[in-house]
Amino acid sequence: MSDPIPTSPLPPAEPLMPPLQPLAMPEQDFARPFHDQNAPEFEPPRHLALWRLLAFSPAMLATAVLTWVMQGWFAKGGFMALELVLLALIAFNFFWICFSVSTVVLGLYSLSKRNRDRPQARPAPMRVALLVPVYNETPWYVLGNVQSMLEELHQRGGQHSYDMFVLSDTRDDSLADQERLSVEALRAALPAGVALYYRRRALNTGRKVGNISDWLRRWGAGYEAMLVLDADSLMTGRAIARLTDALSRDPSAGLIQSFPQLIGAQSVFGRMQQFANGVYGLALAEGLARWTGFEGNYWGHNAIMRVQAFAACAGLPPLRSRFWGGDKLIMSHDFVEAGLLRRAGWRVRFLPRLGGSFEETPPTLIDHILRDRRWCQGNLQHLNLLGARGFFAISRFHLLHGAIGYLMAPIWFALLVIWALIGRGEDSSVIHYFSAANPSRPSWPDMSEPRHVLVILLIYAMLLAPKLLAVLALALTSGRLSDYGGPLRFAASVGVEILLAVLYAPILMVQQMIAVFRTTVGLQRGWSPQARAGGQYGLATLLSCHTLETLSGLALWGGIVTGLVSLWLVPIALSLVLAVPLSALSGRRAGKSKTGWMATPVVYSEPKITQAAHRYRAQLKRYLDVINQHPAQ
Repeated sequence: MSDPIPTSPLPPAEPLMPPLQPLAMPEQDFARPFHDQNAPEFEPPRHLALWRLLAFSPAMLATAVLTWVMQGWFAKGGFMALELVLLALIAFNFFWICFSVSTVVLGLYSLSKRNRDRPQARPAPMRVALLVPVYNETPWYVLGNVQSMLEELHQRGGQHSYDMFVLSDTRDDSLADQERLSVEALRAALPAGVALYYRRRALNTGRKVGNISDWLRRWGAGYEAMLVLDADSLMTGRAIARLTDALSRDPSAGLIQSFPQLIGAQSVFGRMQQFANGVYGLALAEGLARWTGFEGNYWGHNAIMRVQAFAACAGLPPLRSRFWGGDKLIMSHDFVEAGLLRRAGWRVRFLPRLGGSFEETPPTLIDHILRDRRWCQGNLQHLNLLGARGFFAISRFHLLHGAIGYLMAPIWFALLVIWALIGRGEDSSVIHYFSAANPSRPSWPDMSEPRHVLVILLIYAMLLAPKLLAVLALALTSGRLSDYGGPLRFAASVGVEILLAVLYAPILMVQQMIAVFRTTVGLQRGWSPQARAGGQYGLATLLSCHTLETLSGLALWGGIVTGLVSLWLVPIALSLVLAVPLSALSGRRAGKSKTGWMATPVVYSEPKITQAAHRYRAQLKRYLDVINQHPAQ
């Protein structure tokens, strides 16, 4: 059981921190609505209702039409229980697929409209804290990023002031020593006036939530805004300044989220994720920004918040129920904090076109799976909060959507099992549990019949539609194919990414189903550091991780060979039976930096801040190596 975040007297000040400036941060009550009296009134964005209608209505209409057509196929002779289950599963999945498509289409329309620059008032100066929570991370890696951001901000200047805080929850004493040494060395090297602070908690009570709230309660009163970063986050000085300007100009904004772009991927799986984020992500993010309006979401990092608003409105209590998530401490705190800010009367905005906001992605399939299990636990916890008082409908939808993203996996798996059981019955239009010719064996509709094949093809097409549509975003945003290596290499990269996505999708489906099971029975517990450098896993680890996929694939192939399973499941069976080699492939290098597969503009023309981060990481690593070789006597 995790302890709630303490509200006991504050610990004494620390040598590498500024003087204490305490700020109250009360825990919120989910059983009572809350409104912050300091939240100013504001006008809702124009046409917001129309954007939401355009996002949700096509998905609802398409799902209703498909459901109506399919129920007509099953209606003859009355509905059987399994028919209703099959129809409900298909409809449920189809809605979320269609919703993604309509969001991308909305984003494409939005991107096609040129922003008209309107005169804006000069932003008022703000004092901003840049917070980097770390937990057993590689010190030189984190501090290299910190140094590159601080130097960009110093060179850029401007009216806002920024202080950087490295907030350590590291449990490994040797890593903590290296963190402190790196911070002390970096503080000595930074230009005058550039502030870098470091604090390590004796106990990591409350995990990341407790880490941030501890800073707020002890130093928050000294700052008007805080920008929360992850250990792998990088933001250009321009992006940080633009976020600060946006918050300063909008007194009703409590939180403004940027759209992080993936960088640094060298492996096959990492490049696949990075390419998808770079090519398809902007259209989806733009559509999301349109229909969420001032009720956006928070992804836990690369976002700026108004300190007083966050402290007054977003203090998280422990959950009363452990039914979903198996833990009373709220793990995926970000969605909940965004909902609490909006509940209290503050706007939560999303700026997808900001640019200059970066993060990294897990390098291998197994690393992605391990991170996904943690996220699954946190997102399923949100089901406990759907009935919280005062939350707006869109905030509840964000919480539900995050959980549905994981619950879809067992639903897809159930569909797979039903389709795998489909044989060749005498009557192909209606599911019959028992036929007169063979009463001991169920008789199923033949999925080779054109109308059934049409459903499968429609679902496949809708799954691919967001990717194919989002390619148009390049033209709509003046993207140049030369930034992707030229038209031929770009087309080849799109084809390779789609092929890999199709191959990895069934494996991820099974793994997410495992994650849901682990969370439901309480096997998934807490957070662990994310692998940053990548690498290869041994055969024993691969086999252990992918046993269920391999066995499922072999069972499907057995059914296909004997004629008991539909041939339309061959792609899924191929992916599952090849789970181990595909997982091994995921960690292989994707080729040379400039000529490898699925390269994005950040690969062909690396941003200056990432170049600086590489250089500073190497310098700090050499420094720590020297210190470790020649410790003080």
